[in-house]
Amino acid sequence: MIFDRKLINTSLCLLTAFMLVVAGFTAAQEVDLKPTAPKTYTVKKNDTLWDIASLFLEKPWLWPELWRKNTQITNPHLIYPGDILTIRYVNGQPVLDVARNKKQITLTPSTVTETKPFPISVLPWSAIATYVDQNELLPEESYTRLPYLLGNQEAEMRFVEGDIVLSRKMGRPQDQYRVIRKQSTIKDLDGKVLGVQVHHVADATMVEDRAADQWLVKVDGSNFEAQRGDKLYAGEFTGADDLSLTAATTQRGKIVGNLHEHSLTGKRDVVIVDIGSDSIKPGTVMGIYAQGPDIIDGKSPRYSSESNVVRSVFNDGTTVKQPALKVGELIIFKTFEKASYGIITRARDRVKKGAIVANP
Repeated sequence: MIFDRKLINTSLCLLTAFMLVVAGFTAAQEVDLKPTAPKTYTVKKNDTLWDIASLFLEKPWLWPELWRKNTQITNPHLIYPGDILTIRYVNGQPVLDVARNKKQITLTPSTVTETKPFPISVLPWSAIATYVDQNELLPEESYTRLPYLLGNQEAEMRFVEGDIVLSRKMGRPQDQYRVIRKQSTIKDLDGKVLGVQVHHVADATMVEDRAADQWLVKVDGSNFEAQRGDKLYAGEFTGADDLSLTAATTQRGKIVGNLHEHSLTGKRDVVIVDIGSDSIKPGTVMGIYAQGPDIIDGKSPRYSSESNVVRSVFNDGTTVKQPALKVGELIIFKTFEKASYGIITRARDRVKKGAIVANP
C-alpha cells in the first residue's frame, strides 16, 4: 500500500491542532497559580478584584474558583479593604481563605457609630476610562442623518465655547446636543461597514429653531475646537458600569480597528472587535490569537505573503496553514449593534488588525 507523505503530514497537523484546541478547552477551567503569587495579601482601599486576581492567577477571570471550598464567603466578588487573603491547598488544589476585619466602631462624644467598609469593585469603569476617549460607534445610517455645523456671522472656521453657530436643520430640535466629529468608518475584514466611530468635540445648546432650514446653537464645554461640518448628536456618550467578568465560550471574531488608528496595539490599548451586542456582553474576557501567513510547501517553501508566490488551485496539501497562537487577552467593556470595544489586559507581543479573538 502506498501512502501520500504530504497527506499524512497534513492529517497529523490537523489532528495535533485539534488535540491542542481540546486540551486548551479542558484546561480552561483549571486554576493555575502564578509562580509569583503571594502567600498572603492584604486588600487595600483602591484595589480592584481584577488587580488582585491578576496577582494570584494565570487566568484572573477564574477568581471565583479559588473560593469553592471556602465556607466563610458566599459571594466571591465581595471582599473588603483590610481583608487578609491566604492561599492553602486542599487535595492538591489551591483554595483562598480570608481573614475578615471586624466591623469598625467610631466613638464620638454623643454617638457610637458602627461602620463597615465598602466592598472593592470587580473592575470599575474608572480603571478603564483612563485609557478611553469619549468615543461612540454609531450606525452609518444614523450618522449620515445627523444635523451639522455650517458657520457663523464672523465667517470663522473654528468655534469655541460661547460661539453662536448656524447649523443645518434635521429632525426635531432638542435642547442639548453633543458636537461630534467622525474619526473613521469601521469595517470588518470583508469590507462590510460596522459603524462610524466618532469622538466628542464639545456640547451645544439650542438657541433658535424657528428658521425653515437652519438652527442656531451655542457651543458649550469645548473639549476641542468645533469645525464646520461637525455633527450634532442628541444621544448620550455612554460610559460603562463596573464589570463582572466571565470567560468567552463560543464567541469568535476579529480585531478590526482601535480608538487611535494605530497599526499595532498593546496592553491598555482599546480595540474594536467585530462582535455585536446580540452575541456578547460587557465583562467578557477573550483570548487574542495571531495566525501567521500560509506557507507554500514547494521545492523552496515560501510564505504566501511574499511577492511572486503562486498558490496551487488544487487542494493537494501544498498550502500549509499555520496554527493560531495566543498572544494576549482583552476584556469587552462596551457593546454596540455590530461591534464592541475591548481593552487589552495582557499582550506578550504587539497586536495587529485581523487578530482572532475567542475563548481565553
